Amino acid sequence: MVAGGEHPVTGLSLYALLGLPSTATAQDLRQAFRSLSKLYHPDTTTLPLAEARDQFRLLQEAYLVLGDPQRRSAYDSQLRLALLQRVQALSPPTAIPAPGPGPMLPGPVSPRRPLSVRRAFSGGEWFALLLLTLALLFSLVLGLGLAWWRGVELVTQPPGSAPAVDPIERQTEASIARLPGDDLLTPPADSAVQPPAAGA
Repeated sequence: MVAGGEHPVTGLSLYALLGLPSTATAQDLRQAFRSLSKLYHPDTTTLPLAEARDQFRLLQEAYLVLGDPQRRSAYDSQLRLALLQRVQALSPPTAIPAPGPGPMLPGPVSPRRPLSVRRAFSGGEWFALLLLTLALLFSLVLGLGLAWWRGVELVTQPPGSAPAVDPIERQTEASIARLPGDDLLTPPADSAVQPPAAGA
């Protein structure tokens, strides 16, 4: 029987024994078998008897497997698997980077995320950014305008804290409170103020 898609004696696939591609139809298989059986049949061949007998037996095995749809399907699966194993054996081993400094270790490669590509904004994206910026500015101006119109203080002191007084303003208030000559206008503290006399 066939192992791994190839015949153990010849090393050929059953399709190659019949001289057909793997896409051959059932009619192609019958025609190839008939023409090759005339060539290899011991009664009609010009080959040596032992060689013709062996070739005819191989031809019958090939047609027996490929002529039955279920066996052909199983054989095609074997061929695909053998081909995949050959490709994997021929491909060089891929390397996985070791965590840290050191040599690359052979093994399967994990799928990588696609790299991000920076691109310029399109016209529609610029327009959307402009609209968002205008909406933000309009909201800010509208909020401040409504607060000013209602008379709301925009900056307030937290409850329980004294209002901050500028030191320059405090010095100015103190100098205005005591002008030169103010002591002449105020009576001495020990003298009693008397109201003017009624008839005077």
